Amino acid sequence: MHFRELTEPQLLALAVSLEEEDGHIYGDFADALRADFPVTAALFTRMAAEESDHRHRLIEGFRKQFGEHIPLMRRQDVKGFIQRRPTWLVRPMQPDKARRAAALMELESRRFYEAAISQTKDAGIRQLLGDLAAEEQKHEDIVSSAEKEDARTGVAEAERETARRLLVLRVVQPGLAGLMDGSVSTLAPVFAAAFATGNNPDTFRIGLAASVGAGISMGFAEALSDDGKLSGRGGPWLRGFVCGLMTTVGGIGHTLPYLLPGFREATILAVCVVTVELAAITWIRHRYMDTPVFSAACQVGLGGALVFAAGVAIGRS
Repeated sequence: MHFRELTEPQLLALAVSLEEEDGHIYGDFADALRADFPVTAALFTRMAAEESDHRHRLIEGFRKQFGEHIPLMRRQDVKGFIQRRPTWLVRPMQPDKARRAAALMELESRRFYEAAISQTKDAGIRQLLGDLAAEEQKHEDIVSSAEKEDARTGVAEAERETARRLLVLRVVQPGLAGLMDGSVSTLAPVFAAAFATGNNPDTFRIGLAASVGAGISMGFAEALSDDGKLSGRGGPWLRGFVCGLMTTVGGIGHTLPYLLPGFREATILAVCVVTVELAAITWIRHRYMDTPVFSAACQVGLGGALVFAAGVAIGRS
């Protein structure tokens, strides 16, 4: 069924469904943000309550015009109707993204009511839809005003800093730990195998096994080390996945060159990849951990050089 084919009862039923769903979405936003961003969470709690009020007014209007039974109308059953991207399922939720999503939702709802007015003839229904369109416009203004007020009072800056801190705790730190472990700890077995055997396929298999094994080990270690409830570090399995994935990536990076046929060329390329990996670790430590570039480079470079030298020495012995 196309939107333009809907009858007045169907339009009102669809509006009820829309307001109910939007209220749930704002409630999910508030729930996701409450622990870390209470100011923005309070805004969405208020908006959820207003969406509930809209729904009650629509239901009351339907009862007066058409009786007690409200037909089931779902957004996916109507061609050309509003489609909501499931942003409320994204974790961790960021205040800026939630506010932008809310502003878009209010804009789409207002356009829906304006389009619905053109398809209705009953004066009471037209007035109700017009009032709701005006209130959706107010909601757009509320979101915009809240952003400006938060910027003026410093709340926005504080929330951005909190979001950055949570990103570091929940993603960057476990990812960096994994990348450092994968990039550095696998240097010894990979280059020991390379110089001991001089055989590229064998070196690749050993490096792949070391990388995957280290990834699994680091992933479980990170996930089981802290449930995140007291530390605020987020879900343990997400951290474990990030850590394990980056460990594997760090190890495979300097293992892949040994897919090449020539030993000398593969080893030179592997050393170049290691240099890039260590440079990336240095940049991440400087960017997110506020470590001075020189200090981070010395620490990472020294560790990498020692493990590399150990691997070469063992391989040649």
